[in-house]
Amino acid sequence: MAKSNNIVGSWAFLIGLILAVLIGLVSDLNTPNTVYILVVIGVIVGLLNIADEETSPFLLSGAVLIIASSMGSNILGTVPVLKSILNALLALFVPATVIVAIRNVFTLARR
Repeated sequence: MAKSNNIVGSWAFLIGLILAVLIGLVSDLNTPNTVYILVVIGVIVGLLNIADEETSPFLLSGAVLIIASSMGSNILGTVPVLKSILNALLALFVPATVIVAIRNVFTLARR
């Protein structure tokens, strides 16, 4: 999934995923600082972690994850822990997917 020479992006992805699950388990994203942390990590993942040949699979997977997390958090609202984890994953993957999508649009426009 990561570029072979980009250790920062790989670690950002792994740390972001673990952090999203832990934050979802422990809190309800009540403080803006936790959301900002996940968003910044998501931007780092989007900028550094996805190579050109990985763009289409990442965008498809990211879109599915965003839709499933959004719909799942609405449906699973009765289980607060699951709702919180899905919302934390949204805070991580929405910026990453948007950054990769914008990069893809610019790549397509250059052709």
